[in-house]
Amino acid sequence: MSILKTLHAREVLDSRGTPTVEVTASSAHFSASAIVPSGASTGSHEALELRDNDNRRYLGKGVLTAVDNVNTSITRKLRGIPLNNQRKIDETLIELDGTPNKSNLGANAILGVSLACAKLAAAEEAAPLFLYLNSLAKQSSSVPFHSTLLPVPMMNIINGGRHADSGLEFQEMMIVPAGAPTFREALRMGSEIFHTLKKTIKEKGFATTVGDEGGFAPSVHSHEAALDMIVQACEKTKYAPGRDVFIALDCASTEFYSDNRYSLNVEGKKKKLLGAELVQYYEKLCKKYPIISIEDGCAEDDWVSWKLLTNKLGKMQLVGDDLFVTNRSRLAQGTSQNVANAILIKLNQIGTLTETIDVIADAKKAGYACVVSHRSGETEDTTIAHLSVGLETGQIKTGSLSRTERIAKYNELLRIEEFLGKKGRFAGKKAFRKL
Repeated sequence: MSILKTLHAREVLDSRGTPTVEVTASSAHFSASAIVPSGASTGSHEALELRDNDNRRYLGKGVLTAVDNVNTSITRKLRGIPLNNQRKIDETLIELDGTPNKSNLGANAILGVSLACAKLAAAEEAAPLFLYLNSLAKQSSSVPFHSTLLPVPMMNIINGGRHADSGLEFQEMMIVPAGAPTFREALRMGSEIFHTLKKTIKEKGFATTVGDEGGFAPSVHSHEAALDMIVQACEKTKYAPGRDVFIALDCASTEFYSDNRYSLNVEGKKKKLLGAELVQYYEKLCKKYPIISIEDGCAEDDWVSWKLLTNKLGKMQLVGDDLFVTNRSRLAQGTSQNVANAILIKLNQIGTLTETIDVIADAKKAGYACVVSHRSGETEDTTIAHLSVGLETGQIKTGSLSRTERIAKYNELLRIEEFLGKKGRFAGKKAFRKL
């Protein structure tokens, strides 16, 4: 039985040039590292990302306190622990922190350790990470988990909200190439549409610079104008909207919600909408465009509007991100009220690997779809690619078709697809079959 010998954390940079935590875990024969991502649009119920708040360094965004927590108290507590017991590792971290939101040690410190230890255990067993994660899931739950399903990518090709200065409130407009026969072909479709969209945007006189997640950020006058360009790009690339490729939205509505109103650009005019009016707006968009999924259609604590949205559009995928924050109790509240029908999975929202696995298992038991997701402040770490396959989620969000921190996940999925060979299956439209 291999044991953890050492942990070492360091301060590195994420895709926005902001500090984050990298942790290297070592045994007698191997070492493995994990880098923690960071979000810009974060739900208030997320686990706490510990920052130094020292304005003399990185404008207060340094993470030396979190790094020190790994190198001192966490190392002392975990040194010598068996690597084949991930649940024990994570429970020890949670107990050592002692807070409900991991604010003592920092979720960034805790997650870095949790993932580095899992990667080290996989190396000890000479197993690909996705197969090791699959074995953890099978140990943890009665839900059947397979490890041969390649996810449908949800590709953020137009950025807005907190991720860009486009003027659009909706944070992400994504293409979903669910009509492809394989992951490799889905990636090709997405790339071709992305580059065609660039030409379309340029022809209309807009800048083709990209936002935090690699999607374009044209200063168009409305969400409809942006969606029209996406449809045009699909058609120019000879892919049929609504058959070969679909559209998904991440509205991130908490960001434009205050005083029980949603301040939103509707058809080129700024309006303040009640929840019922916002739902009517979504209904109108879904009739006009091939939208297959809406994420965070209502604010994180606007349960009344969420219930209405689910009643009206529950036949399509409705994803809770800020609503659920990868948290078992928040998810249970949603499933008990039949609110939403899918959950976004972000490791750093909850802070440990086993807690994430438990949330996915709960969602699957409730019949909710699971979408593994990156953050806007990403890194070259490819863990989420392995998580999407190992936990058989069938869907993944990892950004656009530019910026290496996004492409790294797609490339890793190509390698996994090649490794699986004929055993591999692409989720395709069946990822949305329950809807």
